[in-house]
Amino acid sequence: MTALDLVAGIALAAWLYLLLFNGGFWLSSEREEREEAKYRAPKEWPSVVAVIPARNEADMLPASLTSLVQQDYPGPFSIVVVDDQSTDGTADIARAIAQAANRDITTVAGVAFPRGWTGKVFAMHQGIAAASAIDPPPDYILLTDADIGYRPGVLKSLVIASTANGRAMTSMMAKLKCESVAERWLVPAFIFFFQMLYPFRRVNREASRTAAAAGGCMLVDRAALERAGGIGAIRDALIDDCELGKLLKKQGPIWLGLSNRVLSLRAYHGFEDIRRMVARSAYAQLRYSPVLLIGTVVSMAIIYIAPPALAVFSPYPANVLAAAAYLVMIVAYQPTLRFYNRSPLWAVGLPLIAMAYVGFTIDSAYQHMRGRGGLWKGRVQAEVGRR
Repeated sequence: MTALDLVAGIALAAWLYLLLFNGGFWLSSEREEREEAKYRAPKEWPSVVAVIPARNEADMLPASLTSLVQQDYPGPFSIVVVDDQSTDGTADIARAIAQAANRDITTVAGVAFPRGWTGKVFAMHQGIAAASAIDPPPDYILLTDADIGYRPGVLKSLVIASTANGRAMTSMMAKLKCESVAERWLVPAFIFFFQMLYPFRRVNREASRTAAAAGGCMLVDRAALERAGGIGAIRDALIDDCELGKLLKKQGPIWLGLSNRVLSLRAYHGFEDIRRMVARSAYAQLRYSPVLLIGTVVSMAIIYIAPPALAVFSPYPANVLAAAAYLVMIVAYQPTLRFYNRSPLWAVGLPLIAMAYVGFTIDSAYQHMRGRGGLWKGRVQAEVGRR
């Protein structure tokens, strides 16, 4: 057996494992729309407060905040917007929307995050404190981002599923925009890679240790969060959603799924926009470890890049093994492409897309070494995020 045969065999074995034994991640089967039909509405609707950390989001709030205001939720529902030291009139926009809709929207003037916290988590902390100060305090807190829009009925669906299962958290992966050239190339793969790292079926299985969440939409049982030590228990987390998922799974069941009704409103017009989004936290995902970075690069090269390369340029039997691995890769990517209404042929380019993400991850490590890790809206936070 040659070295090429060995690499091709490892690639095929890896893809067969991912396809058959990695929680069915590639099927994209955990869906909010299917969840809603399974359960009956509660006899008494619990109270909910939505908490929105917003830093320079004046352009997003007219759509995102309005979509929350228009939710036809039968129980007590109010909204807290934390103006995280914005300079673009974010708070004014929030107050104008509240006045126009005649709805209960509290605007909190956020203060600078202290040492030991990351900016978003501290903004969430301030919003949760304001929500918890309501008398009586809410049963659930909807932690949501300022760039997330909700179609009608989503809040009811979240609450129905959460109350029926006694969940500590129900989280939805918002459907990202997939319109620009960069988005069409890179966005479906982002969701594919996330599901591969955190197979949703395993996240949703109580007996499994796998835990994760999607920060754009997280309905949290307030009492469970308090039992876990509050949001301050993850105060230094850059990847706050997954850390919160780990924290709350110790308190009760959690659930994570895809949704066609929870929508990201933020557009990524170019490849540079997506690079910045990924580079902000990719190295944090690797726990700031050069060893894990090298291992990730090598693994991605074997799993994604070697199959098409060896299928074309290597002799038998490496070429056959590599071609089989490439075919399995193409098959595995199809459900994600269907979810984003993309042609099946996009799967042929997945090795190139994977190379781009490898580059973004390396850049994330480079930015960290430059002292610019975790850069988001003018704030560098990676040193705080280091554990």
